[in-house]
Amino acid sequence: MAAEADRFVQKIKLPSGRTAVVADGDYEPRSIGSYSVRIYSGQNPDFPFEDYVVGVIRARPEGYIEKIMLADIDGDGHDEIVVIFRCVGTGQFLSAEAFAFDKERLFLRASVEGLERNANPVTALKKVKK
Repeated sequence: MAAEADRFVQKIKLPSGRTAVVADGDYEPRSIGSYSVRIYSGQNPDFPFEDYVVGVIRARPEGYIEKIMLADIDGDGHDEIVVIFRCVGTGQFLSAEAFAFDKERLFLRASVEGLERNANPVTALKKVKK
């Protein structure tokens, strides 16, 4: 089991004022397992994570979560949540998944795997948007 200190947990402020939290699955190895994307309303600045809105748990592509960011994948003028993964094996290939969100839904917009180590995951996601 991985130590909790090794766990990826990061938050990102959304344009709507809500907050997204992306995290590795509890007690899982860093290179395989699951991850979650959760949205909180952020209505109460004293307790920004008390009002859960929506979330998903997904199997992680091979590798660890390298970073999260916002990017407009589908050209609609609204950013998606982009989760970028790096393979731990030789080649250090990239994978990425983009999630669209609205008032009460969070859904996978695009996913790519096996990108070269220096590829731009956002550009690749834009080519395969659903």
